[in-house]
Amino acid sequence: MELKSRRQTPTVMVGNVALGSDHPVRIQSMTNTPTADVTATAEQTIELIEAGSELVRWTINDDAAARAVPKIIKVLTNKGYGSTPIIGDFHFNGHTLLEKHPECAQALAKYRINPGNVGKGDRRDENFARIIKIAIENGKAVRIGVNWGSLDQELVTDLMNKNAELKDPKDFNEVMYDAMIQSALTSARHAEKLGLGKDQIVLSVKMSVLQDMVTAYLRLAQKCDYVLHLGLTEAGSATQGIASSSAALAILLQQGIGDTIRVSLTPQPNVPRLREVEICQHILQSMGLRYFQPSITSCPGCGRTSSDYFQYLAKDISEYVKQKMPAWKKEFPGIERLKIAVMGCVVNGPGESRHADIGISLPGASEQPTAPVYIDGKQTANLKGQTIKEEFIGILEGYIVRKYASKKSLQK
Repeated sequence: MELKSRRQTPTVMVGNVALGSDHPVRIQSMTNTPTADVTATAEQTIELIEAGSELVRWTINDDAAARAVPKIIKVLTNKGYGSTPIIGDFHFNGHTLLEKHPECAQALAKYRINPGNVGKGDRRDENFARIIKIAIENGKAVRIGVNWGSLDQELVTDLMNKNAELKDPKDFNEVMYDAMIQSALTSARHAEKLGLGKDQIVLSVKMSVLQDMVTAYLRLAQKCDYVLHLGLTEAGSATQGIASSSAALAILLQQGIGDTIRVSLTPQPNVPRLREVEICQHILQSMGLRYFQPSITSCPGCGRTSSDYFQYLAKDISEYVKQKMPAWKKEFPGIERLKIAVMGCVVNGPGESRHADIGISLPGASEQPTAPVYIDGKQTANLKGQTIKEEFIGILEGYIVRKYASKKSLQK
């Protein structure tokens, strides 16, 4: 199955990062520190940026958080991280905070607002307009983020009442999809009438149930050409959150839908926040949409692999590659597309190793204690003994230099 072409959308600039159909699917993440804590928020933002987050979102929920924004951005700039766009996440009181703190409004690259809690009745449109006016004055992009859990209840009630009067009423989920999409599109069109350009608008319709989220985005994509941010909200923690988010995002990305993504995981003790970013990278790379570091194919193990050496070798090679990537990326352009195989027996080992750029096939339980190494489809060495890892790393390093080093690097 081939990836469908990306939807054609305007280009939305968020700081110096371009979003939209002709640009890479961007990765974003969000801090979970109190934004008023300048040191903690700056430190976590740097961790996320170093992991590969191209946009970082902060909660701006009170005066202290709003006052902290320009201070944190100054810290980031002084430490060399000032080029990453920072998004302000506003709920309930965004109009007040942006008006009271113009330095915050100027410092942020984008505002995220939720039409479900920007206000009620006539105040909703008024508060929404105040935020859009500030965005226009400061030349900022806006994400209109509709969430299942905080949907405009007046809109839901109205649609439910109209649905009840139909001869053949829709089921509850169908009405909720309509409400999500209507909230997003009505808000976006209102923003345009107020003077915000289509090239300053990003939409999202996040839901916590995979099939509901996918359905809402598929229908929204058919109805508009706005830039879309994808995410499965409240996805859960650990395996559940990773599996659900990966499946949901992959379904939509395969259809050419989605311009920015976030994996939202419930924090776990001693698990760094940057895990969200790493999962986004793995999703995009596994789908062939973007490349971030060499891929490593490794054996799952079976009854033939009585030795666990291949497990440790696969782990060691993965860690070695991750450690070397900051330097390799600068010195070896294109190394992100390198394919490495670390296999555990003769069944699939030689074949996978031949199909990789460089691979090693370790012996299974009943095979000769030698590990053939393959480069570009051809066997070039047989390793054995206690130094297989060191020898393979040496062969890998030599291959990388030969294949990826620029003329400038070789002349040093």
